[in-house]
This record gives sequence, structure tokens and C-alpha cells, in this order.
Amino acid sequence: MSKSPKSEKKVQLFQSVKGMADILPKEHDFWKAVFEVGWNVSELNDFYYIETPILEEAALFERGVGEATDIVEKEMYVFKTKGGERVAMRPENTAAVMRSYLENHLGYFSTPLKVFYYGPMFRYERPQRGRYREHHQWGFEIIGDGDAVYDAEIILTTLSFFKALKLKEPILKLNTIGCRVCRPNYRVKLKDYYRHKKNKLCKDCERRYEDNIFRLLDCKEPGCVEQRKDAPIILDFLCANCNTHFRSVLELVEDNNIAYEPDPYLVRGLDYYNRTVFEVFSSALPDIAIAAGGRYDYLAELLGARQIPGVGVAIGIERVVEVMKAMEGYAPPVKQKSRVFFIGVGDEAKKASVKYINNLRQGGVYTLESLGKKSLKAQLKSADKYKAKLAVILGQREVFEGSAILRDMNSGVQETVLLEKLVEEVKKRLKNNHG
Repeated sequence: MSKSPKSEKKVQLFQSVKGMADILPKEHDFWKAVFEVGWNVSELNDFYYIETPILEEAALFERGVGEATDIVEKEMYVFKTKGGERVAMRPENTAAVMRSYLENHLGYFSTPLKVFYYGPMFRYERPQRGRYREHHQWGFEIIGDGDAVYDAEIILTTLSFFKALKLKEPILKLNTIGCRVCRPNYRVKLKDYYRHKKNKLCKDCERRYEDNIFRLLDCKEPGCVEQRKDAPIILDFLCANCNTHFRSVLELVEDNNIAYEPDPYLVRGLDYYNRTVFEVFSSALPDIAIAAGGRYDYLAELLGARQIPGVGVAIGIERVVEVMKAMEGYAPPVKQKSRVFFIGVGDEAKKASVKYINNLRQGGVYTLESLGKKSLKAQLKSADKYKAKLAVILGQREVFEGSAILRDMNSGVQETVLLEKLVEEVKKRLKNNHG
């Protein structure tokens, strides 16, 4: 005896893993805008595309990013392969780009090397607005020259990216964190300052006091922010070279009429940074950084090579999309294609439509359809929904006569054309309509 439907156990649908978010069709134009702007800005500024694997040796980030950083201590996805290799899903991409630079001798390709990348990063942290456990970054890196002009170029390229996306009022925050010469004395002063405040810090900062004192300046916990307000600043301890470098960066920024906010407590949470560090925010969502970067002259050395200067930035794409959504009346700056909607009414017309739709697409015409809907009215409604400028209507009679009806969706005017000249006639009318 078969079981009744009511007695069958309900199967629970799968859901995405916590912190891993789908990019949905309704966000198409936002992501398309990022891709179009990203490639255009990258090529205009003479950056070449680079792509590194999602999986790298875990030691690459432990040595490059730093064992006392939040990324390595708490956020990396690390596992062993069947062959016993200890690998990590990349939590950031600068260390991986430097690994590729060294492994593939990219300094012979260009000096300095200017590259950009796009792709997913993975961090096991509390999901928050615009930052998921899998998130995407667009990055720019310049490797092989320590001149301040390249710090400024990275900043200018980043702001050009946001300007092209028409983001509201980017806010640049800028600082320097010195170098190996001037940081030790500053570290001593910070330790002296915080020595009697440790019991008022969060648990993470109590630990950071011993392992990574500079991270205390970066903590967003209210109690730690309160304790920081009178802390010494790096600017009072810079060596002559770092002072000259930072002044040069500021002069270049000011010469290009870039508004910025000096932030003496801005540090980056990764060990490889030195000298210039910066973050970019938007007035539409001022509580989340949409880009962050700086100079990393010691990274190659941490990875076992000689010292090779570098500077770069990572732009958080999900955060950029959140800013786009938060801007009232915002429309993503995507290139709108003139689209045709193909309508087939009746079985024979539907069958023939597949061929002629393919001909249009092969001819470079962006062609939409909803052939699964049987009636002319339903398909015309779809054409209106997708804001098609022109509709091609094919019925049983038209198939027999070797013709199609072209309908101007704005005026409603219709005319008949031969199917053998369909691609040519559609292109002509789209061109006239666009003009």
C-alpha cells in the first residue's frame, strides 16, 4: 500500500552557506557597471590584468600578511589536500600577486609592473553589511618602484574608478605608518601609553598589546576608541626619509585637487604595509570603507626575496554595490544596448523563430524573447517590460510568406520585411532609432 502524500517527510531545501551570498539577476546592472568601469579605468591607466589561483600555500599569507594579524589568527580558511599540502583560500590578493611576480620574474615584463585583478576573497569573520565570508575585490598594484609618484597614482586611479561609477563624494583618509627605522621608537611610546590602560581594552586589544601594538589604533570598539584619543601619533616620530616621502605624497595629492582627511590613527591590519596607508569612504555610507591600500616595500622580503617596493589598493565590490543602492535616484552607468524583442505566434512560427533569433544574435543584435508564452499579447507585454525599441513579429502566415513584421514599440507603427533581409533591416532601424 502506497503512502499518502501527507505522510511523506518534507525535504528541506538547501540554503547558501552562512556568509556566502548569491549575486542575483536584479543586481546585474550594478555588477556590469563595475566590470565595464573597472576594465576601462585599468586600461586607461596602463594596468595589465593578472589572475592568481584561489588556493595558495597557507604559509604565503602567514609570512606575508603576518601571524599576529586577525586574518591569519582567526579568518583564514585553511585545510590539507589529499596529498598533504596545507593550503588556504586566499583572504586577500596582494601577497598572491607578489608571489606571482617573484615566481614568474614579472620584473622583466615591466618595471615598475602595473597590474589589476578581480576575484573572490575568503575570510571567516562575522558577516556584515557589504562584507561576506566570500567577497569580491578589484585591485591595483604597482611593483618595483618606491617613488611617491606611484603612491599618488594608485590613489588617483582608485578615485577615477569611483568617479566613473558616479559614486557620491568619495572621502579619502590618508596617513603614513613609517618604516623599520622610525617605527621601533614609536612602538615603545605606544606601549608606554597603553601600559596602564590595558584593563580598559577589549580582549582582542589586550592580546594585540603584546603581538601587534599598532592594531590598537585600528580597533572600532567604543572603549578602545575612547582610550586612543590621546595616544601618540606616528607623525611625531618619522625618520627624515619617511617624512620626505609622505610630504611628497601629500603634495601630489594636493596638486591634483584631491580633497583628503589626515587621519593620524589610520593603520592597516597587515604586516607588510609601510609608509603610505589610505582608505576611501562614501558619504552615502560613511561607516564602511569601500577601498583600502598602501605601500608594502617589505612584502617581497617577507616571502624570501630581496626587498622590492610596491604599492596597491583593494576595492570591495560588495561594499561599492551597497553604496550604489544607498544613493537616492542612482542609476548604474552601464552602456545600454539597443535591444530587439522577437515574438513568435503559433507552433511553426515558434520553431522558425529559433533560427532567426540566432541569425540576429550572430549579426550582433541584442535579441530578447519569451517564446514560452503562446499569445501575441503576452509576448508584447514582455517586450514592453524589457523596454525593447523594436519587436520582430513572426506568425504562421509570415513563415509561409518568408516575411516578418517590424513593430516600433514607441509609436506602434508596423511594416513588413523579407526574412532573408531581417538582420540588415533590423540594424538599419535600430541605428535610425538610436540616432
